[in-house]
Amino acid sequence: MSPLQIKFLGATQEVGRAAISVKTEKAQVLLDYGVMLNHEPGFPMHVPPKEVDAIILGHSHLDHSGAVPIFFIHGKKTVYANKLTAELSQLLISDFIHLSSYYLPYEYLELRTMLRHIKHLDFGVKETIGDITFELRNAGHIPGSAQVLIEAEGKRLLYTGDFSLIDTRLLEGAKMDYCDLDAVIIESTYADEDHPERPELEKNFVEEVTEVVERGGTVLIPAFSIGRSQEIACILAAYHFEHPVYLDGMAREASRMMMNYVQFLRDPKLFMDAIHSVNWVEGWRDRRKATKMPCVIISPAGMLKGGPAAFYISKIGKKANNAVFLVSYQIPGTPGRELLEKGICVIDGKMRRVKARVKHFDFSSHCGARELKEAVKRLDGKAKFYVIHGAEGNCELLAKWIEKEAGLEAVAPRPGDTFKV
Repeated sequence: MSPLQIKFLGATQEVGRAAISVKTEKAQVLLDYGVMLNHEPGFPMHVPPKEVDAIILGHSHLDHSGAVPIFFIHGKKTVYANKLTAELSQLLISDFIHLSSYYLPYEYLELRTMLRHIKHLDFGVKETIGDITFELRNAGHIPGSAQVLIEAEGKRLLYTGDFSLIDTRLLEGAKMDYCDLDAVIIESTYADEDHPERPELEKNFVEEVTEVVERGGTVLIPAFSIGRSQEIACILAAYHFEHPVYLDGMAREASRMMMNYVQFLRDPKLFMDAIHSVNWVEGWRDRRKATKMPCVIISPAGMLKGGPAAFYISKIGKKANNAVFLVSYQIPGTPGRELLEKGICVIDGKMRRVKARVKHFDFSSHCGARELKEAVKRLDGKAKFYVIHGAEGNCELLAKWIEKEAGLEAVAPRPGDTFKV
């Protein structure tokens, strides 16, 4: 039997541009092919397209999907993803082209070609490419997100992708019931910190939102369009929040898509109730109206980098009885992070102090340190771990813990590192 070869093309010692090549005698597949979202997009290492048989897409976030259209510039490949991931990827990548086309090697044409070559694959259904058999399983990260289980050359390899073990109002956590594995490629985004317990976090969040609105204030909740916006709407619905809630930006379109694929959600009834009870912002008139009344506004961008949230902050940030509750991770250097650390934001074109109350609630869709360790323990067998998708030393941190505490082999690869399983 020839060995199964894994090559790391991105997301090594960093968060972004996830891309891994898995190769056998007869086939080569790519697990994700994403971008690094900086001032200009960064791409994974190049792979000659003619050597790639297919791309398996775990979820729609751009750091996992944003470079896939490159394979359609001069040719065509099959992309495997479930239907919801395919639709959400189209939404995110077309917005990405709209905002960053100057830096991208592809255009809408390549995206359209890519969409025509997506082969839809539901969770738990096996598919074969050459001598590689694989299936997708729920990852609990965002709606549609998947882990990839590969069987080839008599070996079993798990790629966790971005994942979470905990059940939220929106999603069921990943189960991690894989029996004997030979290799595991695991993310380590939060290897150095724990997230608060969900029930407690939700309760505090709803109490604080209610308090601001009942005092006559407006609460702006900048949130990611996919997953976080819908989860916040579900939490408010679950607590029977009685005041108006507005939903704006790309979160509307993403919610429309999810309504067609409720099989990916934990509680479809709660989701439908939540989506039907929010007010959809249809234009500038609705936007201005929302800023003048006691209500909650859920709007992208989650880090205040554009989107309608940038307009809302300039109105809502000026008054002390309003609040801005950040519910998404804030990357250093983003307006959201500036707001959180320094209490300042661009208002009417100038950097000003925000008078509204600012607070961060940690609704993460990744495992915290506790869950990452729990996941390692749940994966029986003597698998070797490859730790990726972590910044500032988190890959090494988790790899060291796995070696020392779990007694398993673990490594934090560098870009271009190749291993034989």
